[in-house]
Amino acid sequence: MFDQRCIRNFSIVAHIDHGKSTLSDQLLLKSGAITQREFQEQILDDLEVERERGITVKARAVAINYTLDGQQYEINFIDTPGHVDFHYEVSRSLAACEGALLLVDAFQGVQAQTVANAYAAINADLEVIPVVNKVDLPITRIPEILEEIETVVGLDTTNVLKTSGKSGIGIEECFRAIIERIPAPKGDINAPLTALIFDSKYDVYRGVVTYIRVMDGSIRKGQKILFIKSALAHEVLEIGQFRPQMVACDDLGPGQVGYIITGVKVLGSVHVGDTVTDFHNRAPAALPGYEIPQQMVFCGMYPIDATDFEHLRDQLQKMSLNDASFSFAPDTSDALGFGFRCGFLGMLHMEIIQQRLEKEADVDLIQTAPNVTYQLVKTNGDVTTLDSPQDVPDSGSIKELREPIAKVHFILPSDKIGPIMQLCADRRGTYLTTEYLGPNRAQITYELPLAEIVFDMYDKLKSITAGYGTMNYEVIGFRTADLVKMDILVKSEKVDALAVIVHRSQAERRGRAVCKKLKEEISRHQFEIPLQAALGGRVIARETIQAVRKDVTAKCYGGDISRKKKLLNKQKEGKKRLKQFGQVEIPQKAFLAVLSTSEDD
Repeated sequence: MFDQRCIRNFSIVAHIDHGKSTLSDQLLLKSGAITQREFQEQILDDLEVERERGITVKARAVAINYTLDGQQYEINFIDTPGHVDFHYEVSRSLAACEGALLLVDAFQGVQAQTVANAYAAINADLEVIPVVNKVDLPITRIPEILEEIETVVGLDTTNVLKTSGKSGIGIEECFRAIIERIPAPKGDINAPLTALIFDSKYDVYRGVVTYIRVMDGSIRKGQKILFIKSALAHEVLEIGQFRPQMVACDDLGPGQVGYIITGVKVLGSVHVGDTVTDFHNRAPAALPGYEIPQQMVFCGMYPIDATDFEHLRDQLQKMSLNDASFSFAPDTSDALGFGFRCGFLGMLHMEIIQQRLEKEADVDLIQTAPNVTYQLVKTNGDVTTLDSPQDVPDSGSIKELREPIAKVHFILPSDKIGPIMQLCADRRGTYLTTEYLGPNRAQITYELPLAEIVFDMYDKLKSITAGYGTMNYEVIGFRTADLVKMDILVKSEKVDALAVIVHRSQAERRGRAVCKKLKEEISRHQFEIPLQAALGGRVIARETIQAVRKDVTAKCYGGDISRKKKLLNKQKEGKKRLKQFGQVEIPQKAFLAVLSTSEDD
């Protein structure tokens, strides 16, 4: 067991692509945790999807030893994601630490997620050390960036660190600052065991691997422990730390971070945020844990082959164990059969989960168009949450529909304020404030409906600002709006998986855009297919996919006209019968057609 006074726990937080994972690689290399031969870029990003996209999706905890002035220290650090969709991963990581390194790019400066993560660390009462990273770039703006850190984030920059994760500049100074400025963890080794579960994953051979941070007491191999929330007792079969691979040890004391394996095979037995305690000497109270994340984007996931339903359920359970911010529930659709209604924190989160299911779990999926969560107030006063447009009742029982509203902070070049304000106005935004961060950069704040943000706002922002604009948002509540359910009818039949909730003022435009897109995506059949968008019983848009026609009169050379008419009438009757009984095949792309938000899409 390590001396508690020589333990330091911290997280690395920053905006996307400001160099968190690269700096983590250098900390591992300089401490001797990995050799130069093992060194590779983003060594902690071990998921296939992370390496493909070049982003961090899962926070990774690592324990390293470092000797400073003859004294050996154990340093536990967590490399965290930078995208707004994974902010929950960051908040979980901060709860297991006493300090944080706040990285800022030496050219890009303070961005939207820099501010959000800095405030999250300050609110968690952590010691925040500002670090200007990528100082070896050919062009840097270090004096302006120090000013931005002081004015926007409010941190003192007199002892700011200047590093480069790529070339290894300033790594020793970084270690010294971590040891001297971040406090040692507090905890009583003689108190009953309390350990916080901050993550978990499923191993095919060993069952559930539980990641813990010990707060008080100690935990050792062979000890009988209790998970307080699930009230289940288990024996510790293996205990260890991440260095960065799993390395077994005998015990863990206050302030140490590691993993335990108890042979648990039932996926619902381990809960992130739960408290582990000694079965015989129990802690008087559980740790506060985490707030339950609120999923704001929902979509249906259905197996292409109906026999894959159970396999999909197992994979979703393993995914939800590894990602506490993801949820799912069984669902059925007339068009797609049995599947699951899945909840996510945002669109990127949804894409990542889908990609992991298809790549890691080898499941072929049909995914329906995503939608945000709405609130429904019935005429009798009951308030319910709607995760799916199919759940909207008849208009007679609806008093009002409320949509989620988010407060959005944009950080962008000053000369792009006009176009972004126009974009927000088009999306029913309410202007709040403008602040200038320097001569060429500004932060503007808007309140916008979440449905107008999650689908393509980020792409539009990057396009308008030539990649220099960033945004961060938080949901602040629900607000009444004139919302309606728009049904899509294919061959006069409602396709429940294509239904969507829209603002009444945009319904007609959206209906036309969806019908036009569906016409492109659905292939021609041997019968005519009408595509309609309807509000209740009123059709607001229509497109028609013409039938594929065969020239049945091709073999008639001259002769009486009645012979040709007979063949044409026979074809007409066949088409009529097909139109009545023929099935329309709707491809996967068509289910995403309802995402079209503008005519030119």
